[in-house]
Amino acid sequence: MNREDFPMLKQDVIYFDNSATSLKPNSVINKTSEYYKDFSVSIHRGDYDLSYKVNIMYEEVRLLVANFINAKDKSEIIFTNGTTESLNMIANGFVKNHLLKDDEILITVSEHASNVLPWFRLERKMGVKVKFIPLDDDYHVTVDNFKKMITPRTKCVALAHITNVIGDLRPIKEICKIAKENNIITVIDGAQSASHLKVDVQDIDCDFYAFSAHKCYGPTGVGVLYGKEELLDKLEAINLGGGMNESFDSPTDIYLKSLPLRLEAGTPNIAGVIGFGEAIKYINNIGMDKITSYERDLRNYLYSKLKDISHIDILNKKSESSILTFNVKDIFPQDVAFYLNKYNICIRAGNHCAKLLKEATNVSNTLRISLSFYNTKEEIDLLVDLLKDKNKIRNEML
Repeated sequence: MNREDFPMLKQDVIYFDNSATSLKPNSVINKTSEYYKDFSVSIHRGDYDLSYKVNIMYEEVRLLVANFINAKDKSEIIFTNGTTESLNMIANGFVKNHLLKDDEILITVSEHASNVLPWFRLERKMGVKVKFIPLDDDYHVTVDNFKKMITPRTKCVALAHITNVIGDLRPIKEICKIAKENNIITVIDGAQSASHLKVDVQDIDCDFYAFSAHKCYGPTGVGVLYGKEELLDKLEAINLGGGMNESFDSPTDIYLKSLPLRLEAGTPNIAGVIGFGEAIKYINNIGMDKITSYERDLRNYLYSKLKDISHIDILNKKSESSILTFNVKDIFPQDVAFYLNKYNICIRAGNHCAKLLKEATNVSNTLRISLSFYNTKEEIDLLVDLLKDKNKIRNEML
């Protein structure tokens, strides 16, 4: 679907690593290049027409993002350099200031490092307790298991909407409802969800939601931190500098700007944000419902082709996302990835930044196929043909 829009696909390559980053359509590439060629000036500072024009373009993207996830207002959209920075800002600028020693933060062992390490740091420095919601037999989070972990000291729950290895679509709306009833802060890592399904932060009713442009067919180096306005008002600015202050005359006379600029110190990735706006328009033109349906059908097709191959062990048999994780029996995952690379097939091997997951699965490294709407069943057929013959893999992997 829409493969002609992606110049990288004109190469002899099959790209199945979309959870790491997505390919970029021509419209995004051209818009990013246009900024550098035609109006490469800064924003929020210049008193001249070019700067004013870029100001408008930049802030139009903020509104596009707000509409994309159905935020109440564009002031609830903070531009960052990626999901990782967004989650760290939430941890160190908000949660840190609202928890006390022995308060509890709930996560799972299947979270990405970016949704683990900031909480580990708070435990080490503040004495809060990071606790893990048990996973079920399919390595999924259930509402019941979440409810069982809540105590009077539970103050925050931080979960991926879709995880990057198991690919489970969490019951986030139900979890946020229960959390709200118990005065628990809700932090949602949307890195693997924002480009694959329709996100409505008002319907979910989460406190914070974070995702990256580069996984949404946009440029690298741009992220989004969504937060309810009343909570963002309380989020301490981690970075201080130009563009986020009104005035400063002494250490006691510092006045910061209002949202969202208060949380966006320094010169931002202007070209990246403008390119991200084109990526959102591109997704909207296709239709998120159409993308979701196509990708789920593609993933089901892939599963149907791999499940009966005796030497293929699929880790996440039940998944509503576009991720399928597996191993080839008795062959190291990186060796399989190297073998497939000989045929210009790109898949990911390793622990995928989810190093705690092995505690639940007893598997340290896996192969991950993550699909996008520009992938095809014909590409899957080529992959499956190469995986069918275990001896061929052994003979050719070195």
